[in-house]
Amino acid sequence: MLLSIFRILVIVGILLAPFLSCFALDWKVLHDKAENISLEQAVTAGNHPGYLEDLYMLALVYLGMHKDAEAQGVFEKMKTLDPSSVEAAWGEAELLRRRHELEKSDRYLQDIISAHPDFVPAYISRAYVKYLRQDFNKSVELASVVLAMGREKVDTGNYMRAYLILGGGKGMIAHYGGPLSKVINGRGILAVLKKAESLRPDNAEVLFGLGSYYLLAPSLVGGNVNKALDYLERAVKTDPLGADGYVRMAQGYKKKGDREKYRDYLQQALEIDPGSELALDIKNGTCKFICVP
Repeated sequence: MLLSIFRILVIVGILLAPFLSCFALDWKVLHDKAENISLEQAVTAGNHPGYLEDLYMLALVYLGMHKDAEAQGVFEKMKTLDPSSVEAAWGEAELLRRRHELEKSDRYLQDIISAHPDFVPAYISRAYVKYLRQDFNKSVELASVVLAMGREKVDTGNYMRAYLILGGGKGMIAHYGGPLSKVINGRGILAVLKKAESLRPDNAEVLFGLGSYYLLAPSLVGGNVNKALDYLERAVKTDPLGADGYVRMAQGYKKKGDREKYRDYLQQALEIDPGSELALDIKNGTCKFICVP
């Protein structure tokens, strides 16, 4: 009798093993792994039924390639397998952010952070949302929380993004602030961006961040349009579907007096992402995210 029960438990354990792994995904490890596998490898791994780890990596790879529809399908599958999956919930919120549904995304992300205060991806996504909604102080605060967690508790990509958000947010606070704010918040921005560069020197987001700095900063603190364009051209070459890179490149050429390239690159950005907050801001001349002469 006892032997029969043991055999049943073993069989049940084997059948449930793929599903049991979903309750404790090591998101930090999975985020790092997702940056180092090909789409083909991710698709092959994601075809294993029931393994949320492999599905999550596949979704992350799709996100990195701007294949948002494919990522959504994977996140929905994860949610079916485990309705309580924080990773799937974050995926839904991140996709809302990418679709420019910022208010809804913000609510979802706030709920995720309240329930899972150590889940870093939600802080990063919400920091971007806050930045786009011009709550730069909150954006900086969220990035600072991630950095305060320490390098050992955060995957490389999100730690890098925390530095980029910190630098970008402080730049906007300095831009809108008075002389004292410009000194306090403007000082050290380049050093922060360089920390991001030390983690991922060839990453498109890093190249965009540094390019934007050299484009928008006064020459007194290193502003240089030619240096800016070098970084931005590398950014769009590395990530041709990153719309914001084309926007700042357009501004760089405008600064150099090339109106044709300005129009071409701005139009290219809008073709890639018609809802891009940065592209629409520059096109409409509202200049919430800094125009150039």
